[in-house]
Amino acid sequence: MAGSAPIWYNSYTGLRLQFDERKSRKLRADPQRGIGFEEAAELFSGPHGIDRRCDAPEQFRAIGWVKGTLYSLIFEVREDKQGEYLHLVSLWKATKEETQLYEESA
Repeated sequence: MAGSAPIWYNSYTGLRLQFDERKSRKLRADPQRGIGFEEAAELFSGPHGIDRRCDAPEQFRAIGWVKGTLYSLIFEVREDKQGEYLHLVSLWKATKEETQLYEESA
């Protein structure tokens, strides 16, 4: 989002994550989502699946568990002077189709 400084977060796995703090607060306040990007980083610490979401811009979807609930998280792989990092774009509770995809892949 324009005018908002990104937040950096080092996840349990050592991944560097970046996201917009205002967007994270909005996600947390949304009763259908209930968590922000800070909590969503937990998704990468356990079993999760990743697939390509779209090509322009290149985005990926990770499906995994956060606090006992299956979530889908959209992210982009970006690079800076320190190397690659994941820019978190959006998240939601996994749909029935995403849950089935996760269960078939696990």
